[in-house]
Amino acid sequence: MKFSDDKMKEVEAMIARYPQGKQKSALIPLLHLAQDEFGGWLNAETMDYVATLLSIEPIEVYEVATFYSMFNLSAVGKHVLEVCHTGPCMLKGSDDIIAYIKNKLGIGVGETTADGMFTLKTVECLGACGYAPMLQLGMHYKEHLTPAKVDELIANCYNTK
Repeated sequence: MKFSDDKMKEVEAMIARYPQGKQKSALIPLLHLAQDEFGGWLNAETMDYVATLLSIEPIEVYEVATFYSMFNLSAVGKHVLEVCHTGPCMLKGSDDIIAYIKNKLGIGVGETTADGMFTLKTVECLGACGYAPMLQLGMHYKEHLTPAKVDELIANCYNTK
């Protein structure tokens, strides 16, 4: 396992931004690069590799990767539906949206559809409480969700295979 030559240049540039002995500061951006480069998720081998690049202990990488919901610790589908399930979203119906997605896609939270298209995750606050219920799909927020909006979202994902 190793980064491509182009990605390795990015890695070196990221690490070089920080003073000697403070290379751990590049951990989150490196985890993002690793997740993108190695299939959309971080397995133990990938996290160990990142630790060696930063000259830190693997446990230091695991602590960060397991804390943040933006890192996937198992294989995921092409589209990850990350539904906020904290208080404001729950008050506005996120539990109903989660149940609707589970029923529509035939998967549970943390599962991926048989065709590999969708993974459903629940996450802590995404910082868009005024637009609840909402979910994150890649870099995009989908707000004021209804079953009809979920249907449209899923259909759009299938149309952009």
